[in-house]
Amino acid sequence: MRLMIKNGRVVDPDSGTDETLDILVEKGKIVDLKAKLDVKDAKVIDASRLVVAPGFIDMHVHLREPGQENKETIETGSRAAAKGGFTSICSMPNTSPPNDHRQVTEYILSEAARQAVVHIFPISAITKGLQGTELTDMAEQVAAGAVAFSDDGKCVQNSLVMRRALEYSKFLNTLIIDHCEDHSLSEDGIMHEGPNSYQFGLRGIPASAEEIMVARDIILADKAETRLHIAHLSTKGSVHLVREAKKRKVKVTAEATPHHLILTDASLVHYETNYKVNPPLRGPDDVKALLEAVKDGTIDVIATDHAPHTTEEKEVELDKAPFGMIGLETAVSLILDRLVNKNVISLAKFIEMISTKPALLLGLAGKGKIRVGADADLTILNLHKEIVVDVNTFQSKSRNSPFDGWKLKGVPAMTIVAGQVVYPAWP
Repeated sequence: MRLMIKNGRVVDPDSGTDETLDILVEKGKIVDLKAKLDVKDAKVIDASRLVVAPGFIDMHVHLREPGQENKETIETGSRAAAKGGFTSICSMPNTSPPNDHRQVTEYILSEAARQAVVHIFPISAITKGLQGTELTDMAEQVAAGAVAFSDDGKCVQNSLVMRRALEYSKFLNTLIIDHCEDHSLSEDGIMHEGPNSYQFGLRGIPASAEEIMVARDIILADKAETRLHIAHLSTKGSVHLVREAKKRKVKVTAEATPHHLILTDASLVHYETNYKVNPPLRGPDDVKALLEAVKDGTIDVIATDHAPHTTEEKEVELDKAPFGMIGLETAVSLILDRLVNKNVISLAKFIEMISTKPALLLGLAGKGKIRVGADADLTILNLHKEIVVDVNTFQSKSRNSPFDGWKLKGVPAMTIVAGQVVYPAWP
């Protein structure tokens, strides 16, 4: 069955397209794209007053499977992604066991083929057991299907190990995704170190814990002449380091999460555990710097760092609660409402950061663009619809979102993966 998407405002940053077009899809590919296509025997989706974008890609997601299926599974995480407008997601390796060998990568891919409604791309651990001491067999992991490497949640503390990882990544033409944290500085911290941490009586995590590792790994990537991607950038100082490195033509890119762009450390005034994330929510000056970095291109990507936890884990004292919040089902509406609708960034810029750039960085051929021959992964947006976030309607197994009850304008209306509508109509 062919699929025709008619009268949509097609916004494709890759080609600079922003016009009303029809899209014809067949066998999972875009086969025609022009104004007022006249095609018979096709299922028609009327996208009038809607935006049709290349399928959104979240390059930073924790799916918890294998080993922690009580928090999230490949199936539930993929359904949360589809509802949130994502056609592809990248699964971080801090599972149990961690994804540090090909059997785990192959398991994720096989379960994704069996259960997932969106594309899932595994990210391998940089080091065995996420211990930061011995590299995984990176070549074997790439051969098994890993699209990038990260010890996310556990920054590689040993500089020589990180140097070797960057050197091997150059040889393999793959990406290192870097969680930057000096554990000796952040140890036992709960929130951002600053006036609010002192006022609230909570142990702080200094900005320098992130910035020292951002500086170190930019130096190492520069020396290795290879690519480096900084995950969840959160401080003004880190923004400065990335911006200056880009001016020197270092091959560094960076991402920011919606929560770091919208919330500050003041959110922890009531000791609510759903605001406890790592890196922590920072101060107003940091948020301002992040927004400027989004606007000027210092930050390349928006990613969720979707981190599911059970209600029981989060309903404890703040110092005992795990770090992390879920984000797959709120990210698009948050950015549309708080950034696009307020003219902080354009719609095309947002789509570039959540589709075009992730596809380019990860080497996902056929994705992140709308053109004849490209994959028929499409996200359709309703910029006018208003919602109230209700965690009880989430597809995710977990409910640890601080945005419950927020009123937002702009939503994913439909998610199409390989030419099949996966949201709102499940297969």
